[in-house]
Amino acid sequence: MAAEMSIDAFDALPADAAASTVRVWAAIPTWVDAVVAARPYGTREALITRADERARTWTRTELDAALAHHPRIGEKPQGAGAEAAASRREQASMSSAGAATTAAIADGNAAYEKRFGRVFLIRAAGRTPEQMRAELDRRLGNDDETEAAEALDQLREIALLRLETTIV
Repeated sequence: MAAEMSIDAFDALPADAAASTVRVWAAIPTWVDAVVAARPYGTREALITRADERARTWTRTELDAALAHHPRIGEKPQGAGAEAAASRREQASMSSAGAATTAAIADGNAAYEKRFGRVFLIRAAGRTPEQMRAELDRRLGNDDETEAAEALDQLREIALLRLETTIV
């Protein structure tokens, strides 16, 4: 996770440091640039509003690129960077998953990747392993367009959660 900071500290960061912070929230270059360029925000709420507005413009191409930075649900995120740390924290509930749920999620991940050609993405924070499994099963029934919209919404939720965890 990026280090916690105030909105004033975020507003005062050099552009490259601000971009590094925002990239942990979602690695979508146009979004990172837009969020950084709109500083200073003055309030946490103004930053959240801008980040949310810009996230609602993400494309499927941007989704696919951003998913290169997200581990599969149920797999331990690798690395020591801020993105891996955020994923480990968000997926912490998976440590309590039983063997049957873990196996079902692994099978569902494989089916999802075969069906949609990308990693299954869900905001894991605040969800139990069983809830994530149920969502995976449900979303396997989506058509391509519906699923892309759901995955984009999940990516937006993850980005905003990470923002809200960083800017205190």
